[in-house]
Amino acid sequence: MKKIVSVYILILLCLQLNAQSANETVTTYPTNWFVQMKWNKVQVLLRSASIDFSKASIQVNYPGVKLLKVNKFENSHYAAIDLEVSKDAKPGVVKFIIKEGVKIINKNWALNARRAGKGTKFAQGVNQSDFIYFLMPDRFSNGDSTNDRIAGLKDQTLNRNKMYDRHGGDLLGVQQHLDYMQKMGATTLWMTPVIENDMPNRTEHGYAFTDHYSIEKRFGGEAAYLKLSDELHSRGMKLIQDAVYNHVGRFHFLVQDAPSKDWLHQWPKYTQTNYKDQTVYDPYHSVADQKVMVDGWFTTEMPDMNHQNIFVANFLIQHALWSVETFGIDGWRIDTYIYNDLNFMNQCNKALLDEYPKITSFGECWVHGVANQAYFVENNINTPFKSNLQAPVDFQLLFHGIQPALNEKNTWDQGVINLYTTLSSDYLYKDPTRNVLFLDNHDMTRALSTFGESIPKLKMALAWLMTCRGIPQLYYGTEILMKGISNPDGLVRSDFPGGWLGDKKNSFTEEGLTPDEKDMLHYTQKLGNFRKSSAAITTGKMMQYIPVDGLYVYFRYTPTQTIMCVMNTNTTEMKVDFAKFAERTNGFANGRDIVSGNVIAPQFTIPAQTLQVIELKK
Repeated sequence: MKKIVSVYILILLCLQLNAQSANETVTTYPTNWFVQMKWNKVQVLLRSASIDFSKASIQVNYPGVKLLKVNKFENSHYAAIDLEVSKDAKPGVVKFIIKEGVKIINKNWALNARRAGKGTKFAQGVNQSDFIYFLMPDRFSNGDSTNDRIAGLKDQTLNRNKMYDRHGGDLLGVQQHLDYMQKMGATTLWMTPVIENDMPNRTEHGYAFTDHYSIEKRFGGEAAYLKLSDELHSRGMKLIQDAVYNHVGRFHFLVQDAPSKDWLHQWPKYTQTNYKDQTVYDPYHSVADQKVMVDGWFTTEMPDMNHQNIFVANFLIQHALWSVETFGIDGWRIDTYIYNDLNFMNQCNKALLDEYPKITSFGECWVHGVANQAYFVENNINTPFKSNLQAPVDFQLLFHGIQPALNEKNTWDQGVINLYTTLSSDYLYKDPTRNVLFLDNHDMTRALSTFGESIPKLKMALAWLMTCRGIPQLYYGTEILMKGISNPDGLVRSDFPGGWLGDKKNSFTEEGLTPDEKDMLHYTQKLGNFRKSSAAITTGKMMQYIPVDGLYVYFRYTPTQTIMCVMNTNTTEMKVDFAKFAERTNGFANGRDIVSGNVIAPQFTIPAQTLQVIELKK
C-alpha cells in the first residue's frame, strides 16, 4: 500500500511540475481583460511551442466567465478560445486548464477592474481646442541611458551620427520635458509607435511591430509608458497612440510562426501595393488593381495583415481596446489608413466608440484631392461605402493649401487662391473642424526646408496652422527652425537639441540657440498660448474672403470674440481696410496684434510675407 501511495505522490508531483513548466511557455493575447466591458465576448489567442493544441482540450474555471468555443488552427502551436464575461464577473485570476495526454497545464489569465475616469481622465478624444505636439521618442530625449541597448534584441546599434541607427531617446526623456510642450500651449502628445520593434535594423521609426502586447523596452517598457500617460493626465494633457493595423514587422511571431496561412496576404511572388487610392472608390476600377492596392505589401520587411480573417480582426480590435484601458489612451492616429480593409476599419472604429464614446481617431489618408481624402472619413458624399472614421490628417490643406499659398506666384489659379479653394471644399466633410492640420512630419521634408528656409514664410505657416479651422499638429523641432529634406527620410528625423547629456545646444533651456531660433520658439509659444485661450479659434466659426492680389483674409469668430487673420503673400506691403470685410468687422473700432500687442487701426498696412492675427476690439 505504501508503495502505491508513493507512486501516486510521484505521479502528482510530475503532473505539477509539468503544469508549472508548461505554464511558463503558454502566452495569451490579450494578456488580460477587464470586467464590465461592452466587448465582453473575448477571443483569447493561446500560443505555445511545447503544446500540441490540436490534441489538447481546454477548460475554463471562473465564476462569470463562460467558455463558448475552442478554435484550432493548422499550426498546432495555437488555439483561440471564445469567452463570454458576464456583467456579474468580478476581478480576479481566471484559470485556463489545458490537457494534452497526461499533461495538465494551468494558465493564469487576469480579469482586471476597469480604469476610472472614462471620458474625463482618459479616452477623452481631441477636438478643435487641442494642439498636438508630435515627436519620435528615439530622437527626442534620452532620459535613461541604461535602456539604450537591450540584450537579446536584434538591433544593437547606438550611434547618433548615423541616421538609421538607434539614438537612445525614450519615454522618460519625453516625460521630463512636458513643461516645454505646455509652455508652447500644446495640450496633446502624439508619438510614433511605442510598441516593440524587434527588427534587425531601422527600428527608430517604430512602425514594424513584433509583439503588440509589449511596449518597446528601449523606451522603458510598460512602466515608463504608464508613467508618461499618468503624468500627461495629471497636467490636463492628452495622449494619442499611433495605431498600425495594415502591417507588422517581418519578425513578428505571428509572421515567423503564423497560426494559419491566411493570417497574412499571400502572393505567388512578392507583390507591393500600387499606392493608387483611386482603385478603392473609382466606379470603373479593376478588381485586380484594387486587390494589389489593399492587399499588396509596403515592403518585404512589413508583411500585410489579412483583415478578412476573423481571428486577425479580433486580435487587432481587442489590442486597441486593451491599449485604451491599460494605458489611458485618449485618441488614435491610424497609420496608412487607406491601405487597410475599410470594412474592418469601420468595425474597429465602432468597437472603440461603443466602448469609449468620446474617443476620437484620425487617419493618415495620404492622397491627392479633397474628394479622395473625404471618401475615407465621415462625409456628405453619396457613395456605396460610408466610412465612420472621424477625420483625416489633412494632407490636402498642406499640398493644395498652405504650400502653394507661400511658395507659388499668385495668379488666377496659383498661389494663395489654392488655400481658399481647398478650404471651400469642406462641405464634403461631415465635420471639417476635426481634421488635423500640419506642416510636416517624420516622412516628409521639414517645413522650413519646404518654404525655402524662409523664416517669414515659416512664421506665416505657423500662424495659419494655429488659426485655421481644425486641430493643429506640430512636428518636433519646427519651432526651433530644424530643417531637412526627406530623401532620405533619416534627414528629417534628427535629434532634438538638448535631449542628450552634453548637447551644446539645448532647446529646452534655450542655451546655445541662435537669435532666430529663439525668436521662432517664442513666436510659436505666443501663438500656441493665445490659441489655447481663444474661444473664437477653439470653438468658433470660420469665414474666408476671396484673395485679392495675394492678400488673403479670413476670420474666426463667436458672439463674444472675433479674430481677423490677414495673410500677405506678396513681396511688397499691402493696404488693408476693415470696411472691405464689413460682414465681420462692423461694430469694431480697431484691433490688437496678438503677437506684438500693437493696436491695429481700421486702415493699416501689412508688411510683405506676414500673417497678422488680430483680435478685434469695439
